[in-house]
Amino acid sequence: MDVTLHLAQDPEADALLGRSPLAALIGMLLDQQIPMEWAFKGPATLARRMDAEDLDAHAIATYDPEGFAALLSEKPAVHRYPASMAGRVQQLCQYLADHYDGDAEGVWRDVGSGRELLGRLRELPGFGKQKAQIFLALLGKQLGVHPDGWREAAGAYGEPDSFRSVADITGPESLSKVRAHKQEMKAAAKAAKATKATKATRDSTRA
Repeated sequence: MDVTLHLAQDPEADALLGRSPLAALIGMLLDQQIPMEWAFKGPATLARRMDAEDLDAHAIATYDPEGFAALLSEKPAVHRYPASMAGRVQQLCQYLADHYDGDAEGVWRDVGSGRELLGRLRELPGFGKQKAQIFLALLGKQLGVHPDGWREAAGAYGEPDSFRSVADITGPESLSKVRAHKQEMKAAAKAAKATKATKATRDSTRA
């Protein structure tokens, strides 16, 4: 794997993401409750603090948990919740060590179909359906992984010319569009919640 990504909007961090399957997976894992660029810059920050040019699943999985949490907590922190995410990163790496001999690319190498790949991604610790579909879309759109039916397996995130997720970020302009889409979705969800609450109050009053 050696591609040019622009997820972190930082040359060093993006270079690592483009050459390291494990870094890409960890970045995706970290992408929750913090800005996307912050999440995908995390793997490079972690590698630097481990004094390594790349990340190694075996090394992370066997790292002292308290010491590893300290690496993520060191300022600037790798995540808003560094101790919690440190545990999740180690769980992910332990799974990769146990099932793929630490080879993150083994998750998608020679996979038979998009459906199979989605299933493998959903088995990863910390990867629910949405996160798995987004990463599948990233693999297909930017990392050249195209098993049969990959777009369908990725759902809406696999649609071409869309700006729904990190899978669609190729530079500052697309990042702005993806961020705008996320804000629209949050606003719509908030409005729907408010409408539901108002209806419930109205119904209880009538009762």
